[in-house]
Parts: sequence; structure tokens; C-alpha cells
Amino acid sequence: MASALKPVEDRRLLGIGMMIAALFCYTVIDSFAKLLSASGMPTMEVVFIRYLGQFVLVLAIFLPREGKALVTTRSWKLEVARGLCLLGSTVFNFMAITFLPLTVTSAISFTMPLILCALSIPLLGETVGWRRWLAIGVGFVGVLVIVQPGTEAFQPAVILSLITAMFSALYNLLTRKLAGVDTTTTQQFFAAGVATVCIAPFSFGDWTWPQEIVGWTAFVGIGVAALIGHLLVTTAHRYAPASVLAPFGYMQIIFMTGSSWFVFNQPPTVWLFVGAPIVMASGFYIWLRERQLSKSVIREVAVED
Repeated sequence: MASALKPVEDRRLLGIGMMIAALFCYTVIDSFAKLLSASGMPTMEVVFIRYLGQFVLVLAIFLPREGKALVTTRSWKLEVARGLCLLGSTVFNFMAITFLPLTVTSAISFTMPLILCALSIPLLGETVGWRRWLAIGVGFVGVLVIVQPGTEAFQPAVILSLITAMFSALYNLLTRKLAGVDTTTTQQFFAAGVATVCIAPFSFGDWTWPQEIVGWTAFVGIGVAALIGHLLVTTAHRYAPASVLAPFGYMQIIFMTGSSWFVFNQPPTVWLFVGAPIVMASGFYIWLRERQLSKSVIREVAVED
């Protein structure tokens, strides 16, 4: 029997705490992926293990409780497209972290709200004013400060991180479209299932088993961290509005910097401290502007009523 949908509750501090914990889980995912890649494991195998672990756990936890409802969707096309976008973001991200410090990949990931804002015009029919376009432009100037094109410090792999951000933005757009269409557990099932099935054919050509305890820990733990992170984000949005949780996403740079520095001995450069705040400030401004506009719309509707 499918479990009843749980009601939205106003427990904002708990929601914020869960969001921060989820960001830590996402840092664990990237750190484990970087460890496995550094040990010589092919990227496609790492992606497969990440999603297979999550998919098995989704089935083990939710299938006995929800049965057929878990796999029942009202829009399989959106679910498949969303799963493919999530897979694309993971593949390009795991490729990027093979060459780049986690501090750089995480800083570039903060361009996702900027790309999301730009894509909302053709895909959602939204209107973006000159202020938000200016914020998008300033944000990408911050990216240029971080990656330093034309210098010896430039790494072409940053393009992989930008493609990651694009897929993440598309994933978020499709998540918006699925709001109120399918349950979060059904979305979990399709996201993990689609990714596992699609990446499997590319994963077994050069299969490599971990050789040390650290590798086995990452091998087993990456799927667990993925499921826990996604569940925490989902639950956090039940306890606090997205407008409250969004700014805390930037705290991930703290976790990523710590992992990059202390686990992989890749401390941040001075340019990261200059460029990352520019990118983050641009995304934060877009969030504030969208929140202000949404309140204006609500007031106009109230006046008309």
C-alpha cells in the first residue's frame, strides 16, 4: 500500500539543518568519486556505482511500502528526461573532478542558478528583466576570474563543469514541471533507475575493483550518500520553503574547500576567493529579485480579488 503524502510543516530550522546535511552528503559523493577515479577506476564505472547503489536502496526502502505506486508515473517522458539530465550532470562532473580541485568545480556549479534563469525564458516562458540579465553577466565574469582563460593556470576541464551546471539547470527545470505530478519517491525511482540503466552498457568494458579499504569505503558509500542527500533535500523542502533554503546552498563551498584541502591536498587559489563571491553574489541577487517579483504578483492578485 502506498504511504500517504506527508503534510508540509513550518519547521524552518530543522529544514535548514537538513539542507546543510544534504550539502555535506553531496560533498561526500564528489570526494568518493574523486578518490575512486584517482585509484584508476574508469569514470563510467564510478557513475554506474553511484546510481546502482542509490537505485538498490530506493527499491529496498520504498518498494515494500509503496508497491506499484512507486513505479507509477503520470508523465514518463518528463521522468526519463529528468533522469537523463541528472545522469549528464553526474558524468560531466565526475569527469571534471578528475582534473580539477573540488573548490573549482563547486565554485563553477554556482552558475547553475544563472543558467536556470536564462533557460527559464525559452523553456518556461518566463520573462527576465535587464537586472537579472546583468546579474547573469556579472556571474560569468566571476567564472572567468576563477578559471583565468588565456593564462597557464587555465584548465580546459572547466568546460566540463560548465556543462555540468547546464545539465543541473535542466534537471531543476524538469523538477519544477514534475511538482505535483509524481511523488518524490517515484521521482527518486526514475532518476536512479534511468541513470543506472543508461550508464550500465558503458561501465563494464574495463571494470576495476577497489584494492584498499578507502577505495571499498568509497565504492560502497557513494550510493548511500547519494540517497541520503536526496532524501534530506526532499524532506527539507517539506519543513521550509525553497525561498528560505536556497541561500544555504552556497555553504557547500565550505565543505568542498575542506575536502579539497585536507583530503586531496589542493588548497584554494587566491583567484577562487575573488571569483567565487562574485558568482555567489550574482546567484543570490537573482534569488532576491525572483522572490521580490513573486511577492509583487501575489499582492496584485490579492488586490484584484
